[in-house]
Amino acid sequence: MLLRRLVTDNLDLGRPDTIEIIFDRRVRKDTVSEFKTKVVSRGTAVTINAFYKHSRIKQYLKDSRALRIETVINAPGDLGCQRRLHNLDELQARARAINARLLDTERAGQGCVLANPVFERIAHPSVDADGRRATAMRFGDSRVQALAGALAVTLCAVTGITNRSLRALMTGLLGAPYGMTQACYDLARLRRNGLLTRRPHANTYDLTPDGLAFAIFYTKVHDRVLAPLFAVGQPQAPPPLRAALRTIEHHIDERLATVKLPAAA
Repeated sequence: MLLRRLVTDNLDLGRPDTIEIIFDRRVRKDTVSEFKTKVVSRGTAVTINAFYKHSRIKQYLKDSRALRIETVINAPGDLGCQRRLHNLDELQARARAINARLLDTERAGQGCVLANPVFERIAHPSVDADGRRATAMRFGDSRVQALAGALAVTLCAVTGITNRSLRALMTGLLGAPYGMTQACYDLARLRRNGLLTRRPHANTYDLTPDGLAFAIFYTKVHDRVLAPLFAVGQPQAPPPLRAALRTIEHHIDERLATVKLPAAA
């Protein structure tokens, strides 16, 4: 079951912006590669492959017991290494770093539940280490949800986040104008909540581990749990969910009728 969720959540692994993070190589418009994710099923065994130039990452469940990653480098030049044998140690180190980055990305996605102290700090007003007040990032607030969605954009993990890039993302997510002052305010409160760190001598911010967990947790719960629940009367809601909620509503109405309370109560 865990492997199925892992595969589902990483179907975009082979996209240029994602593979750029995993392989730690800059993808340009003229980069020659077949960017794709390929899922292979043989019986109950499932393998997920992501491709970059002549190389690929293969991930599967070994003997139905352990998750295994195999990074196959068919051209050392893909990672900026030379072909000679004395460069083998460098090539192995870079390949292992690819595996580590992949695991870090998947660990954040699969284990993104915010621990209670972290959630308490983010969801309620707090004070940072410098004594500055950090406003709450309340779950469900439209602006906070848009911020989580903006931080979840994979490209931000490569290039960092700036006032300008945040404005572009937020305008699209909110569907309304989002100005420079608003971006300054949100960047400040994200930083004070420990979700972003500022690069030295630059107006660019990077996600912290808590920031990545915040972005994934808020967007996953909202999109996968709340959205289907709120759309229960609409065709896109799963039929079993619509039936279950109709049953609950029926029993509530019966209970209200028994105690002679109006349904509006």
